Amino acid sequence: MTIKVVRGNPTPEELAAALAVVRARAAAAAATPPGAPASQDAWADPARIAAHRLPQPGPTAWGRTYWPG
Repeated sequence: MTIKVVRGNPTPEELAAALAVVRARAAAAAATPPGAPASQDAWADPARIAAHRLPQPGPTAWGRTYWPG
């Protein structure tokens, strides 16, 4: 695995923190048994959207966003 800094000038501490996150994610992925369902990130969970009341249709409904604020 190769990590390359393409922009900026990170400090050694910043590089160490980024590498620790990458290694932890790789270790977690390697520890998952083959055939196990992959877990979704929380932001991609459809239940997060459905948990909130959506805006009701009306004359100004076109100006409202689908995503709850």
